[in-house]
Amino acid sequence: MRHIYSILSSQYDPLGFITPFTTRAKIIVQRLWDKKREWDDPDLPTDLKNAWLTWEDELPQLSCVTLPRCYTTKVDPLTSSRTVHTFCDASERAYGAVAYLRTEDSKGQIEVSFLAARSRVAPKKQQTIPRLELCAALTGAQLAAVLKRELTLDISSFRYWTDSTTVLNWLQSDSCHFKVFVGTRVAEIQELTDSHLWSYVPSQDNPADDITRGLSLAQLAEPTRWKNGPEFLQKPLSSWPKMPNLEPADTSKELRKPVSFHLIAQGDQHSVIASQFDNFQELVNATARSLHGAASSTDTVTADTYKKAELRIIQQSQMESFPDEYAQLQAGKAISSNSRLKTLAAEFDSDTQLIRVGGRLRRCHLLSPDILHQIVLDPVHPVTKLLIQQYDAQLHHPGTERVFAEIRRRFWILRGRQAVRSIQHHCTECQRWRGKPNIPKMADLPPSSLRLFQPAFYSTGMDCFGPFIIKIGRRNEKRWGIIYKCLTTRAVYIDLLSQADTDSFLMSLRRFIARRGKPHEVCSDQGTNFKGGDRELKEAFNNIHPQLQRELAKQQIDFHYNPPNSPHFGGSWEREIRSLKAALYTTIGVQTVTEEVLRTVLVEIEGILNSKPLGYVSSDVADPDPITPNSLLMGRRDSALPQVIYPASELLSRKRWRHSQILADQFWSSYMRNYLPGLQSRQKWQQEKDNLTVGTVVMVADPQFPRALRPVGTVKSVQVGADNKVRAAEIQIKDRTYIRPVVRLIKLPSLPE
Repeated sequence: MRHIYSILSSQYDPLGFITPFTTRAKIIVQRLWDKKREWDDPDLPTDLKNAWLTWEDELPQLSCVTLPRCYTTKVDPLTSSRTVHTFCDASERAYGAVAYLRTEDSKGQIEVSFLAARSRVAPKKQQTIPRLELCAALTGAQLAAVLKRELTLDISSFRYWTDSTTVLNWLQSDSCHFKVFVGTRVAEIQELTDSHLWSYVPSQDNPADDITRGLSLAQLAEPTRWKNGPEFLQKPLSSWPKMPNLEPADTSKELRKPVSFHLIAQGDQHSVIASQFDNFQELVNATARSLHGAASSTDTVTADTYKKAELRIIQQSQMESFPDEYAQLQAGKAISSNSRLKTLAAEFDSDTQLIRVGGRLRRCHLLSPDILHQIVLDPVHPVTKLLIQQYDAQLHHPGTERVFAEIRRRFWILRGRQAVRSIQHHCTECQRWRGKPNIPKMADLPPSSLRLFQPAFYSTGMDCFGPFIIKIGRRNEKRWGIIYKCLTTRAVYIDLLSQADTDSFLMSLRRFIARRGKPHEVCSDQGTNFKGGDRELKEAFNNIHPQLQRELAKQQIDFHYNPPNSPHFGGSWEREIRSLKAALYTTIGVQTVTEEVLRTVLVEIEGILNSKPLGYVSSDVADPDPITPNSLLMGRRDSALPQVIYPASELLSRKRWRHSQILADQFWSSYMRNYLPGLQSRQKWQQEKDNLTVGTVVMVADPQFPRALRPVGTVKSVQVGADNKVRAAEIQIKDRTYIRPVVRLIKLPSLPE
């Protein structure tokens, strides 16, 4: 057996072209397993051993079997249409399928080529021929599905052929009418193919018949129907086999036996549908009035009637949730071993007609019977949901454990914590006090952070900080700082503003452009000074003479604003402000200094920040020093290192230019090798979340307000990022609208009308 398996598995045939040959060996192996031989037993049955030796003697002829690599050699592939034809057949020993590609061009030239084949040996348990033919049809459908997925050619249609009229009848029927064996296979075939694409082919024209009958390698080397397909595929459609009149086959053995169910419902004239009520107390009131027979709500209903109504509601819910257990316990029988109440040792209370927990605390006489033997409830029943909502409201919406502990004093809800947590998740008040924003997955880096091989500050982010108190003579005044940060190289430029207004910002921008060059784009928050500066720039730009306006059109700076209350949109420069303030407070502290001292300290802090290494700093002395923003701005890591000095004769030479170019190249090379890969990972917000949709009720998580005073509104529109994730939304709150990021919005259940 070991030798036989070794020889058989060495035949590598991914397309299945020699399937008629290898199927013969598979049948021999299956018959050998029936003889119960050991793995290395040389004593094999004579007939099977001779059959195997005959098959093995044909292997030297394998080199004569060839298959063209091209599907078409004669027809024009540009003006041709292609169809795939799959043929299926089965016998008592094996079944399989083979597929061919039929190509026909505009001139009527037709070429048929072999695609792939599959085969299976018949199962050891004897099956009928129609069932095996159905297995062959399923193999053909699966083979066609693989070809449809893997072929890169433009296929106009798929056709399926079988010589079994019984299978064709089955495929035209609903799978639910048949037994499991036939029904599951018919359903899968109908899912993979269309029933009207199946056709009949006579056995003498079916190339899949060669799989079940077997072929030798000598026959496979010759141009047969297995290699070239059936002859009718070479002819026009009118010459193809016609569908015979399908007479209804005797398939009664494969049909399901009809089963009739008769349900006798015993109505309760006092029963009330729990799902029609919004809270448990309304349900109890309606049931009490039904029991009392009150015609109007003004009639007096006694407390005893309310107790009976509550027991009737719980009894009805138990009968609906545990019908088998209720009937068994009521009859004094034990519940089944697979019941959900098995671990609770459930028992029936004949006084209240309810199922209660038996448990192991019967000997504890200090506790009341309701605590020892709680009433069992199903977590998904509407009555249970209304009961949890009532406890949650009476306790003023506490945590899950508090509500669960209070309910457990009287009721035992299966998976109670999960049920309470689910109700509180859909409770508006609970979400107002404990809801958290549904933060989407962290977005990819924006293009402004990936401006490689561009000048420093090509894409710039800016923000103000302060104010700071300075001393001018005997009086004190306020000053504000402004930081410009290159979003790619992380270089910073710090300046001082005399006022937090538009004019001061515009003058600071002019100083920044004069020293560092004009940026392509500027990103900032929604500061009024920035928005005012942009407005005045646009107004001034529009008032320029049209000719000069056309000259400066390409030089205009693009302003981008982050949504309000979203500092994480500008985390790059917000983090630098934190480092700047730490250095500033360490240097100055709380003392009041002059404007000249403050400006000097800010410039020195700018140098410190620009000397900060980018990326990982190695502890190995052999590793090169890490790059810093100063490497691109100054040609050295910091201002303490001396710069290269050139003699006067080489001030205009190429050597000085090459040196500056090499420094820039070294910066970008180290930047892409050591720093840029570190930006790949997401440190937080790593999971996919559902997008916020228009019409959703949300609460704005404004840190300036306590939760009780936070505004609630409706999403009017959403702002989608490049990754199709909602990053900000426009919220309608009363008669005003606000734009807020998603991280500041807490989704609430729909508000009641």
